[in-house]
Amino acid sequence: MTLALETTDLKVQLQLDDGWFHVCDLSTLLPGRGVAALLPDGRQVALFRDRSGRLYGIDNRDPFTGAAVLSRGLTGTHQGRPFVASPLLKQRFDLVSGQCLDDERVRVAAYEVKAA
Repeated sequence: MTLALETTDLKVQLQLDDGWFHVCDLSTLLPGRGVAALLPDGRQVALFRDRSGRLYGIDNRDPFTGAAVLSRGLTGTHQGRPFVASPLLKQRFDLVSGQCLDDERVRVAAYEVKAA
């Protein structure tokens, strides 16, 4: 309960080419669940917060279907690496690198994310 009170003023920021972009309030991100956000250039990013408080950002668009759904996927870990599984065809994407764990030829963009 104390942690929630201390983090209510923190903002989630995403590193873009021209600097840090405010995306949402930290309280919006619930551990283990994703949130989609619209970037200034029209792209969507899927944001995640794990149970230890680490933040992740990857493209929200599933490269296998073209649908903007990765923020709705199930999160987990594989060999110690956090991932999200697409809710459509279930391919898993590493939340740190964006690499598809089920097809090494496929990757989504990954972003540096911080709370400040």
